[in-house]
Amino acid sequence: KLSAWDSRLITLLFQERVQKSFPHPIDKWAIGDAQAAIEKKKRRNPLALPVDKIHPLLKEVLGYKIDHQVSVYMVAVLEYISADILKLAGNYVRNIRHYDITKQDITVAMCADKVLMDMFHQDEEDISGFPLMDEEPSASEDQSYYELVRSFMGDCRQFLRQLNLVIKVFREPFISSPSLFSHHDVDSIFSRIIDIHEVTVKLLGLIEDTVEMTDEGSPHPLVGRCFEDLAEELAFDPYETYAQDILRPGFHEHFLSQVAKPGASLHLQQLEEKSEYEEDKECLKQAITALINLQSSIERTCSRSLAKRRLSESACRFLSHQVKGKHLAIKKMNEIQKNIDGWEGKDIGQCCNEFIMEGTLTRVGAKHERHIFLFDGLMICCKSNHGPPRLPGASSTAEYRLKEKFFMRKVQINDKDDKEGEYRHAFEITLKDGNSVVFAAKSAEEKNGWMAALISLQYRSTLERILDKTLLQEKEEQMKLPSSEEYRFAEPDSEENVVFEENVQSKSGIPIVKAGTVLKLIERLTFHMYADPNFVRTFLTTYRSFCKPQELLDLLMERFEIPEPKPTDSETMDGGEPLVSAELKRFRKEFVQPVQLRVLNVCRHWVEHHFYDFERDVHLLSRLEEFIASVRGKAMRKWVESITKIILRKKQVQVSLPSHSITFQNSPPPIEWHICRPGNTEQFDLMTLHPIEIARQLTLLESDFFRAVQPSELVGSVWTKEDKEIHSPNLLRMIRHTTNLTLWFEKCIIETENLEERVAVVCRIIEILQVFQELNNFNGVLEVVSAMNSSPVYRLDHTFEQIPSRQRKILEEAHELSEDHYKKYLAKLRSINPPCVPFFGIYLTNILKTEEGNPDFLRRHGKDLINFSKRRKVAEITGEIQQYQNQPYCLRVESSIRKFFENLNPMEDLSEKDFADHLFNKSLEIEPRNTRSLPRFVKKYTCPLKSPGIRPTSARPGTMRHPTPLQNEPRKISYSRIPDSEADGGAVSAPNSPRTPLTPPPSSAASSTTDVGSVFDSPQGPSSPFHSSKTHTNHTH
Repeated sequence: KLSAWDSRLITLLFQERVQKSFPHPIDKWAIGDAQAAIEKKKRRNPLALPVDKIHPLLKEVLGYKIDHQVSVYMVAVLEYISADILKLAGNYVRNIRHYDITKQDITVAMCADKVLMDMFHQDEEDISGFPLMDEEPSASEDQSYYELVRSFMGDCRQFLRQLNLVIKVFREPFISSPSLFSHHDVDSIFSRIIDIHEVTVKLLGLIEDTVEMTDEGSPHPLVGRCFEDLAEELAFDPYETYAQDILRPGFHEHFLSQVAKPGASLHLQQLEEKSEYEEDKECLKQAITALINLQSSIERTCSRSLAKRRLSESACRFLSHQVKGKHLAIKKMNEIQKNIDGWEGKDIGQCCNEFIMEGTLTRVGAKHERHIFLFDGLMICCKSNHGPPRLPGASSTAEYRLKEKFFMRKVQINDKDDKEGEYRHAFEITLKDGNSVVFAAKSAEEKNGWMAALISLQYRSTLERILDKTLLQEKEEQMKLPSSEEYRFAEPDSEENVVFEENVQSKSGIPIVKAGTVLKLIERLTFHMYADPNFVRTFLTTYRSFCKPQELLDLLMERFEIPEPKPTDSETMDGGEPLVSAELKRFRKEFVQPVQLRVLNVCRHWVEHHFYDFERDVHLLSRLEEFIASVRGKAMRKWVESITKIILRKKQVQVSLPSHSITFQNSPPPIEWHICRPGNTEQFDLMTLHPIEIARQLTLLESDFFRAVQPSELVGSVWTKEDKEIHSPNLLRMIRHTTNLTLWFEKCIIETENLEERVAVVCRIIEILQVFQELNNFNGVLEVVSAMNSSPVYRLDHTFEQIPSRQRKILEEAHELSEDHYKKYLAKLRSINPPCVPFFGIYLTNILKTEEGNPDFLRRHGKDLINFSKRRKVAEITGEIQQYQNQPYCLRVESSIRKFFENLNPMEDLSEKDFADHLFNKSLEIEPRNTRSLPRFVKKYTCPLKSPGIRPTSARPGTMRHPTPLQNEPRKISYSRIPDSEADGGAVSAPNSPRTPLTPPPSSAASSTTDVGSVFDSPQGPSSPFHSSKTHTNHTH
């Protein structure tokens, strides 16, 4: 029976099938992966496809049971080819500047690959894989500076890959056979290709470093210095030698076409035109000037050979005339197709990706001349259309008539030796059915051009795979690092020192750290293999919860000083001097340089966005300056200068008042006055100041408080700890202001004994609330709601009964913002555009929940690892806060009114408890319990009680009441949900009162009873006092 077959026999049969179906050397690589999977050599890198799920499916498909090892073998082969397809599609998607791989992308990528088409569509004649595209390509003239930089980086990477193909696939066999080829032979063939590779790597590295080090606030990276530095070093000179070498007599002409392409000069000129910075423009000009002589020299060298080439009237239009961009390529294909009589089948653009070349060849045997159009998928042979069209319906304007066409994936290209009397300069195209066609060119030059294009098409995908395999093998070779005893950051990753999030990666594919030792966190912060801006941002925001600033600087300095690995005996000369081996060069280039650069990048971000660490500790700043001054090396020079400039700028800001020069779309509205006039500060009060201006000045004040709060004041709930005054000064200032203003509103209501006046006071506060709403000052809105919900005010039934229904409704709607975990408030916040003052309490509550619901450390193998996942959740909350801190209000500061509110002290000399008792007792006095008639009180105010209203005097129909700054367009704000704990992914609840979030949890060891959070320590307020069915059971006794 089949089920009794030996698993080895089935494996051999499957292997034979792979060898038949897969082209060489892909069959060898796929079988190698399968063998490694069976022999368990891939334990560290197990199969991604689920063998356990596929194994029973194979039984269903085959109809008999097979050994598990056979399933592993088959799955390994499937995984290899799946990865190959996805890699090809990924390269295609990256080239078209997209981020997601679609089914269409996979189809297009596969159709452009001869190997995959042969494997999956061996017997199909006409495969359609290239859907027509309608979008117009963006011209370089329309590209921004940053887009030009990104485009140039993409071109550099593609050029680097082509260089790697030449060096690692073609040059390597010559190098590895010294008995056959001397160094002189290799140099004469490949010239200074290695030097060109080095300068390309260096240029790309400099630009990538510049992009990585560009601050978030900068519109784009300034890359002029990169070109200027290399031009000054004469680093591009190898191109001249290379051009001279490859243009010597005997070199194939297809090398010349590469030289004839527009060089870096065009890119530099475009960048110069787009640059907005004079310093960057000057660098680019200097680079262009330095390269002009080199460019002229190369052009002179090429001109002689290129001029000879033009003497041939039938010279081929070769690869340099390729049309870049899929849209333009299809346009070109459609033009060619329209120019051919008798075209049948699918459009050229649906089975080809690019136009390669065209020219005239002679078909040997019939001795007919044929005009050939070569595409990556088709070779079309045409006859010149001199007479009238022979086919019905054919256009008489067509220049050519179709004779035959060959699918490139179904032909084999063979070189033909010259035969006297028969043909010269010929090559053969062999079809799969065994038939063949021989074409002859007019010269060896033309033949070389055709053969170069045809062989490139035939073997391109195979060569690309050989290169990928070579690069992968190089990548898998372990780099020699110093020992962990010499360098603490060289300790290998293990579950005892670092843990990553499972099945979660960033968009860039970078693994996300879940927990780790402080050394491992610093290592990942400055990792040599990739840059992680999000990790840097999160780390610098949250590190104070597990590491002091002085310790961080020590660790960064230690990370920067990298000892070189000790050489082996074979790497040491007789005299005892170590040789600079290839391994050491790789270590310096791939480890030392990127790590040191990223250490400087962290320092730059630190001083740019968290300079308060250095303001609080002068010694820390002096140590950083000493460290920066000690950094040596030309590659690091500009980054040292950048950090030094930032420090100097921050110091100057410290000694001078900050500038608030902001350009607004409209002029700020004039100050509104009511009964009090400017300078009459003794009479400033709730009823004498204009309600609009009270709301405006409070909004400006609260906006300044809100925008001044730093992320470091929130992480670790430091505002609840004993040293809160040091670590959270701005947050505490906002908390105290909120407390005082809420108590002041309560005091204004309760201490107004006369009912008529008290109703006017409540109405005036509601008007202020309305202006708060117009200004998107949600903190102010909820201050008013909190005051109205306080026990002394909430119980004033007689007062609220006389509030007009329209204002009662406004108050009720404001109260609804805080209901159902602030659901309506959050929806409102998401719907508006800045400027605004969000309610800070909800953020503090979410941070407290995250801090209390997640441990500071995760226990792994008996060791405590810093729970960085917790810090990341907190950083997401602070990041949301920062999104609202950028846009100021277009309002004027009235210094005397601002000072009045800054100095509010409603409790005066009373303690918190005494003040609360005073207000409640006064509330009972003005509205006793269970009474129908209130006691009469004399009036308090001598001024008119009538409100001036909340329509600005300067308001005109169609104008904005509160202008917004011109500098920022309305922005979309992104939000992140913060789970309560690692185990709980439920929605985070918001506080039910503006008072509760600022109260540290009862379990907090550092809970304080100072007056800072007194209002926020009060119990949760009741539901709105403005419902018609309200009761006062808990608040009137």
